[in-house]
Amino acid sequence: MKKNNTNNVRILHEYIRYLRDAKRQDDSTIDGAMKSINRFEEYTNYLDFRKFRAKHAIGFKKGLLAQKSLVTGEKLSKATVLTATRHLKMLFQYLVTQQGYRSKINYSDIEYFNLSEKDTRIANTKRKRNVATIEQIMQTLEAMPSSTDIEMRDRALIAFVILTGARDGAVASVKIKHIDIAEGSFYQDAREVNTKFSKTFTTYFFPVDELPLKILTEWMEYLIKELGYKQSDPLFPKTKLGHNKNQQFEVAGLLKDHWSNASPIRKVFKQAFEVVGLPYFKPHSFRNTLVRLGENLCRTPEEFKAWSQNLGHESVLTSFYSYGDVPDYKQAELLRKLAVPVESTSSDMEEQFEQFKQFQKMMNKNKPQ
Repeated sequence: MKKNNTNNVRILHEYIRYLRDAKRQDDSTIDGAMKSINRFEEYTNYLDFRKFRAKHAIGFKKGLLAQKSLVTGEKLSKATVLTATRHLKMLFQYLVTQQGYRSKINYSDIEYFNLSEKDTRIANTKRKRNVATIEQIMQTLEAMPSSTDIEMRDRALIAFVILTGARDGAVASVKIKHIDIAEGSFYQDAREVNTKFSKTFTTYFFPVDELPLKILTEWMEYLIKELGYKQSDPLFPKTKLGHNKNQQFEVAGLLKDHWSNASPIRKVFKQAFEVVGLPYFKPHSFRNTLVRLGENLCRTPEEFKAWSQNLGHESVLTSFYSYGDVPDYKQAELLRKLAVPVESTSSDMEEQFEQFKQFQKMMNKNKPQ
């Protein structure tokens, strides 16, 4: 079987540059698109993109819907198929604008990548997220050992993420100088920190508990005073490996290098929660935890706006729609309250009800059509 097509390789190089420089997509998003495109090329045996026809889109789509996941052994989810077909649709929409392709590809053929309305609705269904409570996170931190450099780093890592809600890419690239313990802040400088959309902003520590701040403070003092780390060194340094007497690799301390990706961070989280008998909560899920905490603590729209901005969101609705699971979360909460009989409605409850109605109006007004 063919392994590539020279013309496809050339135009894909241009397409990657287009995604990165024109569409401003990050590397992880581009990697996802390239994986989908590679799936399509494997299906067509690396057919030249200029020979694309509707039948190729139809066959690829049907093949994905019947394909089984190598991880679960079950059919690929509709969401996965939808993402892949959207990636291919975007590619060919780009190709029809390029010299040598616009006369070869029929724009109407690209529409055959669309899933049925039923499958699209299933793919877009919002599913309940596995979100840790603050109590579960504190329980995990208390149970984590801290007798070695590696253990102290891993414990501080989880403490830092719940304090800041930082994305794992930012956590892997943060330097000591970006943290101000006295001010309780994390300066996410996009020149050095891997932030989403290369956005620079300051995150102030969320009011979660005293324990995470204590752990982070002790870790920074240890790095600087005991290990001699400088301000420009990583806050969470990479693990150093060495050979034992049997010439086998073993942990030998810490380097002064950043992790190259977020995989080690996710591994730390998984192991920490397994030890205390809790399900694996991904680092990114801590942002959901913080949004839910904000819903309970914030008393005014202005307070929640500040809370949302602290997560790096320009719009409050991003916090609601992407992280808060507001409809489902609030629905359960309100129904539980309604199940408790009351003799009269207090002024506080009346005010809360009025605020809820105003919130619903705002949500309906701003909800995408």
